Formats: sequence, structure tokens, C-alpha cells
Amino acid sequence: MNITKLLIALVLTFALTLLIAPWVLAALRRRHASQHILEIGPKWHETKAGTPTMGGIMFMIPMLVVWLTLGAADMVRGDFRMLFAVVFATLCGMIGMVDDSVKIFKARNKGLSVRQKTLLLMIVIALYLGAMYAMDYIQDSVFIPFVNYRLPLWIFYFVVMLPLSFFFVNSVNLTDGLDGLVTCVTVPYALAFTVIAVLLHTQSTSCQGMAIFSSAVIGGLLAFLIYNFYPAKVFMGDTGSLFLGGCVVALAFSFDMPFLLLIAGIVYLIEGVSVILQVGYFKLTHGKRLFRMAPIHHHMEMGGKSEVRIVITMTVISLLGAILSVAAVLFYGNGYIIL
Repeated sequence: MNITKLLIALVLTFALTLLIAPWVLAALRRRHASQHILEIGPKWHETKAGTPTMGGIMFMIPMLVVWLTLGAADMVRGDFRMLFAVVFATLCGMIGMVDDSVKIFKARNKGLSVRQKTLLLMIVIALYLGAMYAMDYIQDSVFIPFVNYRLPLWIFYFVVMLPLSFFFVNSVNLTDGLDGLVTCVTVPYALAFTVIAVLLHTQSTSCQGMAIFSSAVIGGLLAFLIYNFYPAKVFMGDTGSLFLGGCVVALAFSFDMPFLLLIAGIVYLIEGVSVILQVGYFKLTHGKRLFRMAPIHHHMEMGGKSEVRIVITMTVISLLGAILSVAAVLFYGNGYIIL
């Protein structure tokens, strides 16, 4: 494993993101690409109205440049895992870009309808999983963390993995509700898979490419955080959050360890489940709410916790999930993961 190349990917993406950030921010302001605040949200969020959105472009472009430049060697060798991940994340980001554009030009918080967004994401996810399966990059059994066992799913693999992937892409999107939140919790997630790639590099040549992928995610997000931390000067929008959702899912499947989404992605899991529970409880009780507001970060916010405190808490939880994920692979997984 070429650790120097990983550091280059991280530093280069960080530097490129900082380099283009002022230009992107100025362009967004000129085009009045600003955030419209949801009427039913916390009242104090109304002060964020007018903040430029679609800022995910700031880190998307540098990540794509670094991935395709430093990861070209893998494609030459005939390993297309990283290429599939890049295309998948980009398509998710493009869906987010369309969604943001509808919000901006129609001057309302709702972009694509739930049905439209769901259909588009499911198609992209199905194409990604189908391509990975066709190339034998994923199996019809899954690694169970902390257990020396691969659970055979056979024909049920896609029945389970398609909705699981959709849930996590969407949950990353839901997590983007406070300044710096999804940015901060995604860094430990990407760090976990960088470490896992280093641990598994003797088992597969593809680990170098995916380590570059995750390192670039870290570099881009750390640079974006300078603009996105409270009080945010720019929001990533669905452009950035759906792009990151694609990255999150792609990292897990590129290592053929989708169930690590449940551990490394513990914050996304909590956020997504809180929305499902809120909607389900609301319907079952004909109007009662389980949480003050969902996703759960808004429940905590409406309970009096500051945005910064919530972000720090969620980041610590994400870091713990990342450590547990690495531990699962280090102590139990090496002989049971086939790359």
C-alpha cells in the first residue's frame, strides 16, 4: 500500500477544494442559488434563509479530478471498482443537482417529488449493484461484522441490498440538516474505510484505489468544513449530500462489506430510522409525534442543544462507529472477506 499516494490524494483534494471554493461561492451568489427554509422547521433556522446552496460542487469537482487522476492505474489493470464508485456517486450528485435547481428556480424548499427522487435513485443504485455483481466484485453472501460468518442470501441479495442502499443514500441526505453535521460525520466514515483498505491491501490490489477514493473524500470535506461549519457560509445542498450518500454506499460495497454501513454509518442509521419511526408513529396515533421533530438532530435542537454541541456529539458517535468497523475487520474479518 502506497501511503504517500493516499496523503497526496487527501492534500491535493483539500487544496483544490480551497482553491475553487471562492469562485464557486461567488458564482452561486450571482445566480441567487440560495436556501429556502422549510416553514415547519425550527423558527431560528429562518435566519439561514438566503445562504448559498449547491456548495457540494466545491468538493465534488476536486474529488472527481483526484479520483480519475490517481486512480487511473487501477483501471489500466482492469479493476473498475473505483470507476463504478465514481460514476455512481456522480449520478447521485446529479440527481441532487436537479433537485436543488428545481428548489432554486421555483423559490420553494421542495424540489423533485418523493416519487421522482425515489425512482431515479433506485434506478441508479440498481445499475451500480448490477454492474458490481456482473464483475464479481460483490457476492450473493454478506460479511457479518464481529462474527466469523458470511450470510448466504442468494436470490434475496438484491431484495435486501437495494433498499438498504437506498436507505443510506437518503439518510445521508437527511443528516444534512445542521451546519457542518453531515460533513463532520462523514469524515470518520471515510477514515474507517481508508484504514480498512490499508489492513486488507495484501488481499487485493483494488484496496489502493479505494483508499485513494476515501482519502479524497476526507480531504474535500475537511476543506469544505471551513465554509460549512457553524455559522455556515454555504450549504452543500442535495447536490453534495446525495453525492456523499453515493460515496458512503460505494465504499461499503467496494469492499463487499455492506453490513458495515450499520456500524460505520451509525449516525446515518439513527437519522434515517428516526424519520421512519416519526412517520409511522404519526400515522398509527393519528397525529401524535414520537419526537419533537425528525430527523433526530432537530429533536435534539428543539430540546435546547446548540448546533455545535449536536454536531460534536454526532461526530463522536460516528468516530466510535468507525473504530468498531475497523475492529470488526481487524479481529474477525480478514479471512472471510473476498475482494
